[in-house]
Amino acid sequence: MMRKGNLVHTPGTGMLLKTLLFTSLLGWAKCQESQIMTPEEKTVIRDQIIEMFDHAYGSYMKYAYPADELMPLSCRGRVRGQEPNRGDIDDSLGKFSLTLIDTLDTLVVLNKLDEFEDAVRKAMTDVRLDNDVVVSVFETNIRVLGGLLGAHVMADLLRQRGERMQWYRDELLHMAKELGHRLLPAFNTTSGLPYPKVNLRYGVLNPLSRTGTESDTCTACAGTMILEFAALSRLSGESVFEENARKALDVLWQRRQRGSDLVGTVINIHNEEWVRRDSGVGAGIDSYYEYLMKAYILLGDNVFLERFNIHYSAIMKYISQPPLLLNVHMHNPTVSVRSWMDSLLAFFPGLQVLRGDLKPAIETHEMLYQVTKQHKFLPEAFTTEFRVHWGQHLLRPEFAESTYYLYKATGDPYYLRVGQSIVEKLNAYARVPCGFAAVQDVRTGTHEDRMDSFFLAEMFKYLYLLFTDKSQLPIDIDDYIFTTEAHLLPVSLSITQPPCQGNNTETVPVSQEEDLFTHSCPSMETLFPNNPSFAKTIRDSYKYLTGVGRAFHPLPVREIELPLHDNGMEPVEFLKSMGISLTPLNEVMAGETGSRMEHKGVYRVKLVAEVSHTTEEEEVLPHVVQLISPPYLGRTVLTAGPAKFGMDLTKQEHGVKGSIVKASPYTACEPIDSAVDLKGHIALALRGDCMFAVKARRLQEAGAIGVIFIDHREGSNSEDTPLFQMVGDGDSTEDITLPLVFLFSQEGAVLTAALEEHHNVDVLLLPKERQLGHDKTEKPVSMNIKLRLAEEGELEDGSARGPTLEFVLEKQEVFLKEEEEEEELRGKRQQQQPQQQRQFCSQAAGIDRTEQCSADSSQNANSNSRPDANP
Repeated sequence: MMRKGNLVHTPGTGMLLKTLLFTSLLGWAKCQESQIMTPEEKTVIRDQIIEMFDHAYGSYMKYAYPADELMPLSCRGRVRGQEPNRGDIDDSLGKFSLTLIDTLDTLVVLNKLDEFEDAVRKAMTDVRLDNDVVVSVFETNIRVLGGLLGAHVMADLLRQRGERMQWYRDELLHMAKELGHRLLPAFNTTSGLPYPKVNLRYGVLNPLSRTGTESDTCTACAGTMILEFAALSRLSGESVFEENARKALDVLWQRRQRGSDLVGTVINIHNEEWVRRDSGVGAGIDSYYEYLMKAYILLGDNVFLERFNIHYSAIMKYISQPPLLLNVHMHNPTVSVRSWMDSLLAFFPGLQVLRGDLKPAIETHEMLYQVTKQHKFLPEAFTTEFRVHWGQHLLRPEFAESTYYLYKATGDPYYLRVGQSIVEKLNAYARVPCGFAAVQDVRTGTHEDRMDSFFLAEMFKYLYLLFTDKSQLPIDIDDYIFTTEAHLLPVSLSITQPPCQGNNTETVPVSQEEDLFTHSCPSMETLFPNNPSFAKTIRDSYKYLTGVGRAFHPLPVREIELPLHDNGMEPVEFLKSMGISLTPLNEVMAGETGSRMEHKGVYRVKLVAEVSHTTEEEEVLPHVVQLISPPYLGRTVLTAGPAKFGMDLTKQEHGVKGSIVKASPYTACEPIDSAVDLKGHIALALRGDCMFAVKARRLQEAGAIGVIFIDHREGSNSEDTPLFQMVGDGDSTEDITLPLVFLFSQEGAVLTAALEEHHNVDVLLLPKERQLGHDKTEKPVSMNIKLRLAEEGELEDGSARGPTLEFVLEKQEVFLKEEEEEEELRGKRQQQQPQQQRQFCSQAAGIDRTEQCSADSSQNANSNSRPDANP
């Protein structure tokens, strides 16, 4: 930019200005052109997406089917019970060919109709839904029931066209109805909130079910049933499904915090009390809000829209701090309960598009895009400063989903370029010979041996639709609503299939502020009339949000004045040695007048001299789990990560010793049924499904004396993955007094293998530097010094009390002495040490009291100090 008044007219300036103006306009035009995507480019990317899908789906069918999921690094299927238990993550697997069912309607969207017909036949002949397996009600509903319903809708559509599927007789709908009945026992609670798990064969309360002891469920788990259950009721004529899903939603609505209109994250299914009161739009709550909005779209029931609008107003008031979406306490929503966000909230901009609130949707999406540019993918969790909190990336589709919605809403080709970057990064960093592998840590790029079914169900669907015109699709995509798993349900259900008798929900009038789109669909012309660049204008404010691509500018120095009545440089150098930078006032205040500059020896202390570049992650002190019982005898040492709560092992001189016992259940997210075995032992517990603090409390109540958490991600290890500190659950963790350490999967496997072989294994938990047999290196003694400026005359009149450390800053020399009784001893010491014999014995902030003074003064100096004392 050129500002008026800064130009100097010299010969040739006019030509130069014209050249600069032409170049600037040309650059602007090229910038605009670079965003525009030609039909040929879109075709190339679309073909690339199809090839990627073929690689992923083909690898599953070749190496994994009929298993539930593909293990892309091992090139084999994941069969529950045949692979190491991953805890509650495995509750998605029901031995029902999960990935096949989850992918069925994706095949139709990608116009792979031959493959779809073949896959439907396989599902009919190979898939059983009565297995003796405990599964997640939530995951089975959105992935399997939703997959069967979406595939049935597609098969019925193709059959009605008369070209394909003429042999189809609603077999997928019959399977969906069978599965629905197998999920219904989960709703057999006094509250109507469903159990989180169910046995497909034995239900919940049957003695053979191996479940039914759970007391808590997440808000999303209970509130993400209405689309699939209502569609099943409308298509089958059995109202029981929709009735149960509506009742669960009613409970969540009634239990909202009336002052804030927010809900918590975890609720007790028996007494309806909130277990975790933090409120956000990410993990644990996300799809509850999504299903309120989409239930209105699918079913046409105003009660869902009214509830959504009330919740949405609360979200925008308390949780949304554009571009951030924070977690707050539902009862005190002005208080943020954590400093990080999880990747599941990336769906929210897409939901805001459905609501018609485009500005915050654009802002949050741009923030997420900047995070992906910094880390290649969205980390599973990242801080409000956009640093990695949890480095995992499971190939989640939520960011692609919001990108698709924003492109459809704005038509801005910028979002095509965002989609292109997703495609390129998946190919560059996640593609492996047998499919696509999750990223174990975005900082290292290491892979994890998993390819979740949602990758095929959602990611490829949204990416393909992003680059495909409506006319190129085999269906009219606007006739369908996406479930949270991106399965397709027809919006005509509310008209062609009327609600079952008794299913309408009465609404309770609640006063709320309405806006333009409270009861109508968003209109681009109404929102942004004649302004095609509105999205860019909003995005530009967040272009350099994470610091990528922008020059670093240090923050202004914060300063205070500290009068040191001396002109010599010794006190200056001494304070510098402690990290305090001093600059004479007359050097930093040139041209400023005032009495302060006239004082001799007055310096300005820089509290924060400069903003220094630090490593992205805070330093983590490595801990170890050392096996000390025979035959190991301390030779097997496993690197472990510490916790930010619980017992501080750095303050335990000899660590914590005990024999190890596996917790039951292994994840320790439910009541412990092995308390007798755990009492007085160190518990082993698997990471996942609930917070570390929740596990620690349960195990502490069971009598454990320590906990070793083991990573549930296969193949993770301390060599390839940075250590991290476990954090609490947002509430106070002062009640947790156990020592807690974390082992990655490979180190954990060593420990569990030792336990299986020897049954009685003693371990020692302690910082790595203190492990048995570890050579200790001598470190200089250091101390933290707190400075306080004494009032004038304070030291002379004896007002100072207690042990103090006094800096006597005198001309040409500095003397450090420790005073025990200020008034009584000062005079005696000054008599023993003449002024000319005082020497300063330390040259650094970490003062080593064992260091001797020079030969000519050591005797006098040491008469007044204790060589072996800890400062």
